[in-house]
Amino acid sequence: MEPGSRGAVPGGVSVSAVLPAGGSGERLGGATPKQFCSVQGRPLVSYAVRAMERISWISDIIVVVSPENIETMKTIIEKYGHKRVTVVEGGITRHRSIFNGLKVFAENEFSSHLVQKPEVVIIHDAVRPFVEEDIVSKVVMAAKEHGAAGAIRPLVSTVIASAADGCLDHSLERARYRASEMPQAFLFDIIYEAYQQCTDYDLDYGTECLHLALKYCKAKAKLVEGTADLWKVTYKRDLYAAESIIKDNLSQQVCVITSGKETLAQVGFLLPESLKSQIKVEAISIPLSKNDSRLQSIISGQCYNFVCVNDKRCAIQEAQELVDMLEKSNIALLCPVVLILVHLDISENNSFSIGMEDLTTIKKFARETEKKNILVYGLLIHYKAPCFRRVVAPGRYLRRSGMHTDSQLYFTSFFCNTSITKGTSVESYYMILLHVEYHRNILLIP
Repeated sequence: MEPGSRGAVPGGVSVSAVLPAGGSGERLGGATPKQFCSVQGRPLVSYAVRAMERISWISDIIVVVSPENIETMKTIIEKYGHKRVTVVEGGITRHRSIFNGLKVFAENEFSSHLVQKPEVVIIHDAVRPFVEEDIVSKVVMAAKEHGAAGAIRPLVSTVIASAADGCLDHSLERARYRASEMPQAFLFDIIYEAYQQCTDYDLDYGTECLHLALKYCKAKAKLVEGTADLWKVTYKRDLYAAESIIKDNLSQQVCVITSGKETLAQVGFLLPESLKSQIKVEAISIPLSKNDSRLQSIISGQCYNFVCVNDKRCAIQEAQELVDMLEKSNIALLCPVVLILVHLDISENNSFSIGMEDLTTIKKFARETEKKNILVYGLLIHYKAPCFRRVVAPGRYLRRSGMHTDSQLYFTSFFCNTSITKGTSVESYYMILLHVEYHRNILLIP
């Protein structure tokens, strides 16, 4: 399904989301609030918005920011192509910001932003970028039944209370307590009524939405066991951890595309066989076509790595077809896409290379696609009949098939610090290329 399209709503309930993003990021340090800090070249808040946006049954997403950051947030929405998002001015505290976000659905004073009131509203921090649809769905369904629900996680450390003299007063039994996480969800009428009844003290010093629903509406929240990736970016070290997770996620899947030709199809089969123990591989044997539904589905499923196998020296036209599809899908707006163009040389010539004219064409094509955040690489593979002699050129025996390949890297788009030269297997070249943009620490030399 296309991201942003409407899908089946859990239990037939209408759902919207409010993302408070008005914090100053004092604990992070620095002048930039953490929700606007760059992770892999993209603001953290954009990842959280995208996490909600990819859930097709969420109708509207309200992002609440401080007055001085409204234009910044609108620019982010436009730059990264976010849909179904409304930006609202926040208050001086988290609860006041959430209340402003809820008012969008209900009060005439926010008529310029008025959207349809949902049956269930999700509240999720803009600095928790890794929420998945499964936990959101569980929390929404629990809220529909119980009025309120929230994700929880086991406590990592024991909680203690100190006495007035700074000494230990008592500790809590860790097994009985849980850490309250996000997302949380509520029947809209319950959480909105709770905020309407809040005291100024609640709004200025409170931190827990589930407590407000219990205190003012007697709604006992259902607690849903969450996953380990629901943590919140709070300190600077958390930004580095978030970046590492995003890098790993981006390089966990690759789509291998070949035509229907027998030799290409064989290589198209062998590559997934070699790579599947390390990453998820989608292998399809089709001519590139903008109308191919399976390829469209893979792209809309947020695959960021593609390998195109062909037997042409310079298959730019076919590559352009894929680039057009990627550009139309907008996924390259969010994160870089890696495209590896593989030329399969089946000639008997033991000395194989690519001509300067073709190389110039490929480099020009790569420079143009790089502007679209699509990183193009080339790999030349010499395909030979079964052969069991030892070779000096980079390559390895693929004994399962009785086939031998030599490999030559003929183009990269940037250079860093560590060299990888002879003795590297074909599969390793692929793994290097798939990870190189996300880790940026490898120099590839033909």
